[in-house]
Amino acid sequence: MAATQLSVPAMAVQPSAPVKQARSKKRSVNPLQWLPYAVILVGALIMLAPFYFMFVFATHTNTDILSVPPPLWFGSALMDNLRELVTLRPHFWHSVGLSLWIAFAATVLNLFFCSLGGYAFAMYDFPGREKLFGALMATMLLPAFVGMIPFVLLMKEFDWLNSTRALIIPGACSAFGVFMMRQYIGSAIPRELVEAARMDGCGEFGIYWRVVVPLIGPAMGTLGLVTFIGAYNNFVGALLVMSRMEMFTAPLVLRSLQGTGQTPWGAISAGSAITVLPLLVLFVLYSRRLIEGLTAGAVKG
Repeated sequence: MAATQLSVPAMAVQPSAPVKQARSKKRSVNPLQWLPYAVILVGALIMLAPFYFMFVFATHTNTDILSVPPPLWFGSALMDNLRELVTLRPHFWHSVGLSLWIAFAATVLNLFFCSLGGYAFAMYDFPGREKLFGALMATMLLPAFVGMIPFVLLMKEFDWLNSTRALIIPGACSAFGVFMMRQYIGSAIPRELVEAARMDGCGEFGIYWRVVVPLIGPAMGTLGLVTFIGAYNNFVGALLVMSRMEMFTAPLVLRSLQGTGQTPWGAISAGSAITVLPLLVLFVLYSRRLIEGLTAGAVKG
């Protein structure tokens, strides 16, 4: 009786043949399935490496930075580097504030005028619309250096040299922004909605401000983020129109530290880390809106 009772549980514990086959299939994983993830991981590490070393070098002295191999972890010279930075360039914090103001003003103006122009190209039928839009798009094919000399001469005629207006007004409307807004408004907003608002007595600007603008949030967020980053990091434009040290933007101040003498790499890294922090915070807060704006309209259903 005891032998019979012991044999029954022993037979119940043994797994069946299909269960063994299923477990063996789960264990046999094809290594090629992980290849795309490995490539993405390596690419992400390569792109993040400069940011990591920038923050690491900001906490080390020049001797440590120029040593072989370079330091791979944080040090304790951050405050010394910041003091050296402020000593060499007393206008550093003013330059950071100037860059933030230029980026903010250029972004607000660019969003307003680009969305207004994109709305007009998408919703209005007027003579020469396609030709005018084609001419606007043709400006995107011109290299940036072609307009450097005319840009400087024009700013000189306006008496805008060493003025923030030279970096804000010319960037108030971009061809890329108009193109992006036209494509988004044309695919996301039906003409019937605009016609219904017009029949209800809403004015033309009221239709744009009350109907169109609330519906193009993803595109506005994407264009705003791209514009802010571009205006904040504008180096060539500031180099052309700014000659006084107190009017230097943050990129110009950091570049001016690389002189003929010994370059203070620790101070430059500390300044770069400080100037890149607003962009990192902005990207973390609005990265989801950026992805929504880039993928909007990609799939129609």
